[in-house]
Order: sequence, then C-alpha cells, then structure tokens
Amino acid sequence: MLHAFTGVLLYLFLTAFAHAHGVAEGDKGYIQEISGTHLLPFTYLGAKHMVTGYDHLLFLAGVIFFLYKLKDIALYVSLFAIGHSVTMLYGVYAGVNVNAYLIDAIIGLSVVYKALDNLGAFQRWFGVQPNTKAATLVFGLFHGFGLAAKIQEFEIARDGLLPNLLAFNVGVEIGQLLALGAILIAMGFWRRTAGFFQHAYTANVAMMCAGFMLIGYQLTGLFVS
Repeated sequence: MLHAFTGVLLYLFLTAFAHAHGVAEGDKGYIQEISGTHLLPFTYLGAKHMVTGYDHLLFLAGVIFFLYKLKDIALYVSLFAIGHSVTMLYGVYAGVNVNAYLIDAIIGLSVVYKALDNLGAFQRWFGVQPNTKAATLVFGLFHGFGLAAKIQEFEIARDGLLPNLLAFNVGVEIGQLLALGAILIAMGFWRRTAGFFQHAYTANVAMMCAGFMLIGYQLTGLFVS
C-alpha cells in the first residue's frame, strides 16, 4: 500500500508539469464561444478540475491522513470547502487578479505544512501545535484563489456569470467528494495492514517533498515569466 500511495503522489506531481496554469484548449474554446447560463457544462468543468487538481488532492489527502471518524472528516472537508468556495466565487465575480504562480506556490506550501503537521514536527521543533481547523480554513481560502485564477483563464462571459460560477462550484464539490471517496477507500485498506504506522512517516515525507517541488516549480515560473 505504501508503494501505491507514493505512486499516486508521483503521478499527481508529474501531472502538475502537464497541467499547471493551463486549461484544456477544448474546454477553453467552448467556454469562450458561449454566453448565458449553462449549468451542466460548468458543473462538469468544476468536477473535472477538482478530480485532476493534483495540488488540492495532495492537501486533502494530508488533511484526512490520520482522521478516522466520519464526523471529523466531514468537519475538516467542510472547512476546506467553505474556504475555497468563498474565495473562488469572490475572486472570479469581483475580477480579482492574483498571480497564479504565487498562489500555487502557497498551495504547495499548504501541502508541506500538512505533511509536517502529520509528522508532529511543529510540536517537536517549537513546542506548539497549530490550530488544525483554522489552518485548514485559511489554506482553503488560498486554494480558492488558485481555482479563481484557473477559472479566469476560461474568459467566461459576464452574461450568466453568477449561476455559472455557482454551478462550477457545485461541480468542484462533487469532484472533491469523488476524490475523497477514492482516497478514503485506499486509506481504509492501507490502515488495516500491519505496516501502516511504520510507513506513514515515509508517506508524509514523500508528500512534503512533493509540496517543496511544487513550490520550487511555481516560484521558478514566477521569476521567469
């Protein structure tokens, strides 16, 4: 299971190089050609973006890594969803321009933070434990600005903008639930193995390394763009 988990991390990281800051040309062309309210297409695009959103999924995997109770998982996922929904809707509807590379670097930092938190690093190094609920909400806000930056690349028409954004957000939540379900199933099987706690350290170190590589990649793009 450890090899499977680290394989997923590697896949998500490699996907970053293929899709970072870009949207599918077919999707972009379609969105640019339409105007008015189109709920189903935007719901599909939202779900597609979240399911293929390597950075969001890495953070989400870190958040639920040591959560066993359904109510705890629901609470943390809800905080993350509230955070990214607020800033995504506000960022696009208000036309807030954010540097996509900088925001994605912060999203990479959120992955590093969660891996370190799972490793108990803050308690060992500084003798304090950050408020994990507040951190999940705050990083959710940054993830939302990342989503907003991607959506703005679609150059959506102002006509029907709000209902289309709401539909996109519904799609994001659907995609998040689908991805969460897959992660929980994989984690459930892994947790039943005798070596789970033995290999949990390695998995979180791999997650942290992926986060640092994402930060480096995005900062490189920021400086050379």
